[in-house]
Amino acid sequence: MTHLRCEGITVRFGGVMACDNVSIEVPEGKIVGLIGPNGAGKTTLFNVLSRFQEYESGHITYRDQNIDRKKPHEMIRLGMARTFQNLNLFGEQSTLDNILIGAHRHLGNPLANMFSLPGARRNEAALVDKALAVADMLHLNHQLDKPVKSLSYGWRKRVELARALAAEPEMILLDEPVAGCNDEAAAELEEIVRHVNRNLGVTMLLVEHDMSMVMKVCDYIYVINFGANLADGTPAEVRENADVIAAYLGEPTQ
Repeated sequence: MTHLRCEGITVRFGGVMACDNVSIEVPEGKIVGLIGPNGAGKTTLFNVLSRFQEYESGHITYRDQNIDRKKPHEMIRLGMARTFQNLNLFGEQSTLDNILIGAHRHLGNPLANMFSLPGARRNEAALVDKALAVADMLHLNHQLDKPVKSLSYGWRKRVELARALAAEPEMILLDEPVAGCNDEAAAELEEIVRHVNRNLGVTMLLVEHDMSMVMKVCDYIYVINFGANLADGTPAEVRENADVIAAYLGEPTQ
């Protein structure tokens, strides 16, 4: 079953064509990579798919449901979470508080929460337990009380992933999850991504410049360049594709 599909997505910013008739498909339960040189349109497409960005033409379906008119908060309710290339965290708040924000869709009865009724207290305790479990999975236990602004960029990337996972999504759009990480931290996050996909069954669409990670974790890869589809296939097929090599190296194909 297809989890997410977009067809013919076109986005213009003034005279700049950011996405030019782009189409991709993400099967349920798979990790699909989206790669391309800087400025290829990857983040714009991510913003379109998560409904942060409107588009000129094309269509998007999520589990065969048209989502062209959906808003970002509605995508969370449908089961899609995302991370951001430019971190979107609350720097003054603690790591734990930032993770808890991701679980807001599980709060239950808003009136009960407003008046601190017993059911609300039970909900809050359950959410804290959920946040702690996610923090443990991402090795954030020793960072829980620290303000996020005091953490390194690599750790903040991990907090943002934890916040997305706290929403218990069916699908996550990961925007450069290992950016700013050293080799050891990147390897840990690579294993976390595999675990979330294989053991929790979360479908993933991944944008990442670390080609080693992309080739290791992805089941299928789409390559875009100058806002348009360039190639797609398995990691082995993409690695050997002459057009992809030319796009990254700046050399003309023969």
